[in-house]
Amino acid sequence: MRVLGVDPGLGRTGVAVVDGAPGDLTLVHSSCLSTPPGVDDAERLFLLSGLITMVVAEYRPAFAAVERLFFSTNRSTAMRVSEARGVLLCALAGAGVPVFEYTPNEVKEAVAGYGAARKPQVLRMTRQLLSVERIDGPDDVADACAIAVCHHHRAALSLRVRRQATRAPVSALDVAVAAARARTETATR
Repeated sequence: MRVLGVDPGLGRTGVAVVDGAPGDLTLVHSSCLSTPPGVDDAERLFLLSGLITMVVAEYRPAFAAVERLFFSTNRSTAMRVSEARGVLLCALAGAGVPVFEYTPNEVKEAVAGYGAARKPQVLRMTRQLLSVERIDGPDDVADACAIAVCHHHRAALSLRVRRQATRAPVSALDVAVAAARARTETATR
């Protein structure tokens, strides 16, 4: 399964393409999509849309995992990140890529096993899970890698749970309870 991880931002958006399955993940591509600071926000958002569309066209991910915006004390920054996030979600939807969203705590839990893990712990586990010595670029790129790994782990877990539910054996107790309920319903009619 090929997943595009996205850590949204107006100036810098981290992207990572991770292929494989949990326990056998490969980092196919990682980079930072940058927009020039001297340009008005509308132009930067347009550029960001084009950049993410090019990444999707080149790497053809089956899914995209995008970090969900968390509350920020700096409203101006939060607004700009949310605008960038909206443009990214729109471009991904336009390209036909199903999008899944994860909070920072969900990413930390899926990668490091602890929702309050610190950045160095998450980075170390991300590198270990991807079998790479380092992840080049700013934190946004490492975060995008972690987001992609998170989706691999969450999707695999969800699939196992669904399979388990459909194959769950019916115990003798379940059969007896169902029969008793059926008799009770018939007697009360």
